Amino acid sequence: MDCYTANWNPLGDSAFYRKYELYSMDWDLKEELKDCLVAAAPYGGPIALLRNCWRKEKAASVRPVLEMYSASGMPLASLLWKSGPVVALGWSAEEELLCVQEDGAVLVYGLHGDFRRHFSMGNEVLQNRVLDARIFHTEFGSGVAILTGAYRFTLSANVGDLKLRRMPEVPGLQSAPSCWTTLCHERVAHILLAVGPDLYLLDHATCSAVTPAGLAPGVSSFLQMAVSFTYRYLALFTDTGYIWMGTASLKEKLCEFNCNIRAPPKQMVWCSRPRSKEKAVVVAWERRLMVVGNAPESIQFVLDEDSYLVPELDGVRIFSRSTHEFLHEVPVASEEIFKIASMAPGALLLEAQKEYEKESQKADEYLREIQELGQLIQAVQQCIEAAGHEHQPDMQKRLLRAASFGKCFLDRFPPDSFVHMCQDLRVLNAIRDYHIGIPLTYTQYKQLTIQVLLDRLVLRRLYPLAIQICEYLRLPEVQGVSRILAHWACYKVQQKDVSDEDVARAINQKLGDTPGVSYSDIAARAYGCGRAELAIKLLEYEPRSGEQVPLLLKMKRSKLALSKAIESGDTDLVFTVLLHLKNELNRGDFFMTLRNQPMALSLYRQFCKHQELDTLKDLYNQDDNHQELGSFHIRASYAAEERIEGRVAALQTAADAFYKAKNEFAAKATEDQMRLLRLQRRLEDELGGRFLDLSLHDTVTTLILGGHNKRAEQLARDFRIPDKRLWWLKLSALADLEEWEELEKFSKSKKSPIGYLPFVEICMKQHNKHEAKKYASRVGPEQKVKALLLVGEDCKAESYYGCG
Repeated sequence: MDCYTANWNPLGDSAFYRKYELYSMDWDLKEELKDCLVAAAPYGGPIALLRNCWRKEKAASVRPVLEMYSASGMPLASLLWKSGPVVALGWSAEEELLCVQEDGAVLVYGLHGDFRRHFSMGNEVLQNRVLDARIFHTEFGSGVAILTGAYRFTLSANVGDLKLRRMPEVPGLQSAPSCWTTLCHERVAHILLAVGPDLYLLDHATCSAVTPAGLAPGVSSFLQMAVSFTYRYLALFTDTGYIWMGTASLKEKLCEFNCNIRAPPKQMVWCSRPRSKEKAVVVAWERRLMVVGNAPESIQFVLDEDSYLVPELDGVRIFSRSTHEFLHEVPVASEEIFKIASMAPGALLLEAQKEYEKESQKADEYLREIQELGQLIQAVQQCIEAAGHEHQPDMQKRLLRAASFGKCFLDRFPPDSFVHMCQDLRVLNAIRDYHIGIPLTYTQYKQLTIQVLLDRLVLRRLYPLAIQICEYLRLPEVQGVSRILAHWACYKVQQKDVSDEDVARAINQKLGDTPGVSYSDIAARAYGCGRAELAIKLLEYEPRSGEQVPLLLKMKRSKLALSKAIESGDTDLVFTVLLHLKNELNRGDFFMTLRNQPMALSLYRQFCKHQELDTLKDLYNQDDNHQELGSFHIRASYAAEERIEGRVAALQTAADAFYKAKNEFAAKATEDQMRLLRLQRRLEDELGGRFLDLSLHDTVTTLILGGHNKRAEQLARDFRIPDKRLWWLKLSALADLEEWEELEKFSKSKKSPIGYLPFVEICMKQHNKHEAKKYASRVGPEQKVKALLLVGEDCKAESYYGCG
């Protein structure tokens, strides 16, 4: 145990800090770190290096090389820099490298050196050039802050949704600030800068002078400042050699430490563990590393070579040309178990398990001591928690074996925490491997989440490992294996040295019908890579036509899209393709395409009936469809024309079309309608009133109601209305007018072709029983009973029925 704590360094009485090696770096650096722009992503992320040849008075003639490495020094990408001078590098939360140029342009590269996009920080930055830049992370995403040659600040809090903000001017600022940083407070990004002994806080509207609480007097300049990983705390290094630590609002002081060094440090970063009461700052000079906190003494390390500090959620990564180390506060569980002469329950349980393996009776003594204190559950939990914070698998196994040993003596200890810790450590050990190079701690892993970790493995194209982790953790396919296979397929289509058929076959064999995988998304990636034929082959495997068609339209394969839409039976999808085709093809080709697709033609006709009548007419003409053309002209005569002459002309065109279609009935009916329209116009001119657009029956009825019986009879003869129908029309009209005498005369004019029961029914409908009785006696014997019942003569009806 004593040897295990040899690298523990106390900071005051309540905290220990340890530094252990993550990797022995095997990268072949051509330049010293001090001569390069360096950027390292948090959460065990990659490292980018670019020789800073622009910092020299005379730029080198050889172009620098942008190099990207994993945290273990494994090369990821290397590309010759052909753009302008670079001021700063930084990684986004999505592990994209942001390269801020002197002209304000920001170039974005992927993890493998692939160029993604670029954006500008505005014309003002372009005109005044960039003096300094910072890439920072907020809850909204990754941001960029710029200091221009005019000593003005411009920032964007989220490069994914670029919105530039020009910060207020600092009064009297005539030179670059001695140091500055970005702060995030209440969901808003701020700039904190130092000008001599003064500090200024810039927000979107104001510039405010601020003073740190309890700052020692005599400060004439601030040389360095650092904000904590969570933006809650701030550290200031002054020219007096004091380091002030407090809250980011500067209203509360945590402590102040005199390091007795007035030279400005190369870097200063926070090193604190979440929910820890101890706060510490790591300061680095050329060959010295110092850890300071709320203690009279500091921890100091000697740096053998140029080093770079990377702040993390629970510590600091320190890498140099030869090594990559991690410095952090020793977690409470580890401290209680491993510190010298510890009697914590976890320490006793670890000793008990060790003695048990030696088959020593001391194991029983240690175990009894824990049980007598009632701390066995606490001991098991301490060992499980401490195992998560250990980097070496051997120590993890020792602690987990101790926890497993203690569980055997507990009746109802829930196994979830133990099982989950075993799973998490197996995942962490896999990604910490030198060839993977993601040195996440347990705390970082829990903060990052398994989904983000899988995304990062996919970015590194470590698909087999990602799939193994998904299967081991039994993640749902849609969140795990399916998603990773889809990413693998999107990468596969970029391999242009493999034929389209081979790629499509390999993807289908690997993916099959895996749920959650969209072949259309993979096909879209293939099309984006210039492989249209491969995209079409991949779309053949897509079962959802709604996903196939939009991409086919984008690829200018409209006819194929139409076939797929028709196969789907989705009329909305067919209409979408038809409208696209109409805009894409000339009129003749469009109609020819429709003729080859009867279903599409039928749907387009329905569309044209409501939206484009002229196009519908052209369709009928091209197909020599005289029947539909006649129907079209009939509808047009009612829908469009108001003048009688125009309507008659349209009807004449319709009649001609029906004759060509050999539909004589429709042609004759159309001609009759023309005759009726002319007659109705004449009636309106001669009699007044409204006759136009009435049906033949309504026209006759209107004439009768107007007292023009002879005209009505003449109209009936002209249009050959049967007597029965005419009698019905006249009977109904006279009854509505209550012309009972005229009705009686009409009934006696000649023998009724419809009988006399209708007269009875019509009179009763008008509630005139007296008139109805007149006709009841004239009803024939077969309907006599019904007529008598209608007029209320039930007795006569019964006697007549009895006689019958």
